[in-house]
Amino acid sequence: MAEEVTHAASRAFKFRELKVYASTEWLADNKKKYRQVFDRYETTYVYAELSFYNKKFDIEDWEVEVELRCYSAKKSTKMLCALPFRRKVSKYDNVMYIREGWGNKNEGAFWKKGTYYWEAWIEGEKVATKYFYIEDAGEEAEFGDNPYLEVQSLKLYEGPYDDVIGDERIYFRTFNSEETRYIYVEITLRNLHANKPWHCELFTKFYNDARELKGQVVRLQRIDKRDELIRITAGWGSNVKGSWRRDRYTAELVFMDKLLAVVPFVVEDEFEEGPASVMLPDWQAPMVLAPDDAFNQTFDEVMAKLDSLVGLTQIKKQVRDHAKYIQFLQLRREKGFAEKDEINVHSVFIGNPGTGKTTVAKMMGLLYKKMGLLKKGHVHEVDRVDLVGEYIGQTAPKVKEAIEKAKGGVLFIDEAYSLARSNDDSKDFGREVIEILVKEMSNGTNDFAVIVAGYPKEMKHFLDSNPGLKSRFKLYFEFSDYLPQELSQIADIACREKGVQLTPEAKTKVDDIILNAFRTRDRSFGNARFVYDIIEKSKIKLGLRVMSEEQPRDLDKEQLAQVELEDVSQIQLQPPVELPNIPVDEPLLEESLDELHRLIGMENVKAQITELVRLVRFYRETGRDVLNSFFLHTAFIGNPGTGKTTVARILTKIYKALGVLERGHMLETDRQGLVAGHVGQTAIKTAERIEEAMGGVLFIDEAYSLTMRGQGNDFGDEAVQTLLKRMEDHRGQFFVFVAGYPDNMETFLKANPGLNSRFDKMLRFDDYKPEELHQIALKMLRENQLLPAPEAEEHLRSYLAFLYDHRDKYFGNARTVRSVVDEAIKNHNLRLAGLSVAERAEMPPNVLTLEDVASLKMDKSSFIFNKPRIGFGVREH
Repeated sequence: MAEEVTHAASRAFKFRELKVYASTEWLADNKKKYRQVFDRYETTYVYAELSFYNKKFDIEDWEVEVELRCYSAKKSTKMLCALPFRRKVSKYDNVMYIREGWGNKNEGAFWKKGTYYWEAWIEGEKVATKYFYIEDAGEEAEFGDNPYLEVQSLKLYEGPYDDVIGDERIYFRTFNSEETRYIYVEITLRNLHANKPWHCELFTKFYNDARELKGQVVRLQRIDKRDELIRITAGWGSNVKGSWRRDRYTAELVFMDKLLAVVPFVVEDEFEEGPASVMLPDWQAPMVLAPDDAFNQTFDEVMAKLDSLVGLTQIKKQVRDHAKYIQFLQLRREKGFAEKDEINVHSVFIGNPGTGKTTVAKMMGLLYKKMGLLKKGHVHEVDRVDLVGEYIGQTAPKVKEAIEKAKGGVLFIDEAYSLARSNDDSKDFGREVIEILVKEMSNGTNDFAVIVAGYPKEMKHFLDSNPGLKSRFKLYFEFSDYLPQELSQIADIACREKGVQLTPEAKTKVDDIILNAFRTRDRSFGNARFVYDIIEKSKIKLGLRVMSEEQPRDLDKEQLAQVELEDVSQIQLQPPVELPNIPVDEPLLEESLDELHRLIGMENVKAQITELVRLVRFYRETGRDVLNSFFLHTAFIGNPGTGKTTVARILTKIYKALGVLERGHMLETDRQGLVAGHVGQTAIKTAERIEEAMGGVLFIDEAYSLTMRGQGNDFGDEAVQTLLKRMEDHRGQFFVFVAGYPDNMETFLKANPGLNSRFDKMLRFDDYKPEELHQIALKMLRENQLLPAPEAEEHLRSYLAFLYDHRDKYFGNARTVRSVVDEAIKNHNLRLAGLSVAERAEMPPNVLTLEDVASLKMDKSSFIFNKPRIGFGVREH
């Protein structure tokens, strides 16, 4: 604010304001770009704007004597200029403006770093003083650069006029229009000009969606050379709730006439907690900015923190060696060596979950920043969902947005292998992601590092998926699973972070759990995540035990933090699933068994199912656990057309009637419904089918195709592994039926040791005998309201026996019978169609005659299941 000097009431004016500016650009409403802090290398003239109210407005013209004086106050006060003049004040001007400046037309020529002020004199009386400051960053900044400060964090919160102390602030991205008073911006800036004290003038402007200025707050703050961070709050609003209407708003930060950042926010019906997105002028996409004390660490402090991590001995050595080699290359460049290649900062992290990949990635970002390779050193973590679009044209913008957010830091792509489908899948947009990454990584001007992470086998496929991809990565880091003793140390760290202590007995129990989990681990083992989960569950059990005490508030701090053996013992790593107790549905059971016994043939299958029904009923009557006594997963083995799918549907109904299935539906699928085209997605696709089958049966037709090795990358094994794990984890909640041909199914069940043990029920479907084929044919004819004449029936019987005697592996059993019957029905209809109405009236329409089946000749050359053979024949003489 300008310092105002009081005047006698008899004067013809009333002082209004004294402002300072440097730009001659005119703004709306006769305004200028007013400020008090200027950069030396951008400043030519510094102007003073004196304004006063005309008390003789609309009465008469008059003249006024004005003098503007400028002083330097660096060490001792020194007058730079005195500008006296006499001006006419028109009776038509309510407010009078007088503007004059001092300086030099060349930027940086006149004004030097220091403190200055303007004085305004009217009619010989000093009316105001206004200070301004010239700052010097050492050299002229390039366009777009800011040598003074860098935005570190911007957050929004609500509060009263007198603000909210730091610990009590709740940060929002959306505000309640009826409850909001002031909306504050918590601003954290990094001091880039820390070698000298200087003045920071920050403008915070609040705009509504129509770009109308709702309010502006100016903060002028002296920055000491010891200040690494600059913290400022600026708020606008009213102590009366409801001053913020429902709308979209922005809070915009301006420093030295340059836009620093824009924070969009919404005012509507409810508060929504969370950090608001921030848009920076040189970034294409919004991001969340939050302060991180890690960025204040020195190079040695970052390396010391890396060394303090549990385990990772080889990783630590690799990172340290990599850092030393980079320093060596930088030293060579300082001495004048010309390096042909750019320093490679792109890396491949290989390892299971929870092995420290993300933690090390963050440290590498900090190391690269400290060594001057990256500007910011932050880590932006993404996966396939963040990069791949659903439709054509969506992927490239998503990838470029992720790269923009990673600029100056590290783009960490977890499960990167999911971007590479099998080589024969040209429709996946993951390929587009890889192509864009290769192009961006090849551009030496990009200020970011790429770290890709995933399982070893899948990552090899990922790197081989694009010829240029592997060449971009020179650094490979393999993260081994933590050893039990290392996981025990991680448990101690987790306890400290969560504010609990383990008694010796509880510690021993935790170590036992860790050891057992380590021994039975697979590649999905969570490592450190698993240990943190154990400690979190122990803390929950501690809390439940404490709150069950009669007077929990009387307990001391040690009792509130001490985890006992009983707390750890109650942890359930796999909580038991209580299955519903469903009574036997006798009518449905009778109906299902009747449907089974009406089927033609398959006497051995009927006997096995009847025996199973008796056994399950006995177990239920005697109170035994049926679902933990039998797997009830069943393999249906037989040639085509032997009734496998039909019996599977009936057996599903039987299980439902017995109460061993909650829903009793059957979901039919095959390889195509389980296997995806790229690594990592097959497990997801298989899991989705299993979820749909929960409470019922998952029927997999031609299941052997999951383990048949074809050319290229086959992901059927991934489906089998997922299936086996879910069959164990969700025992009794669903059943799996697999079906296929005898030879192929034998190979399938032997392909994985877990398969044979899971399927303890084998139903073998033999080929139908000739008489059974005949009975099936008669049944099909009856379903079409047809009766064969005796001679037609005899011909049909003989023909089916002929087919049976000459059957091969292509013989379709009931499917072949269906083809034969369809042929006879077609001939029957064609014969009747060839008769006149009168002739047709004299003949029974539902009788199949010998003429209708005459085309079924006992000649092997007419077999529809014959296949051409390639080989050498014998020449006839």
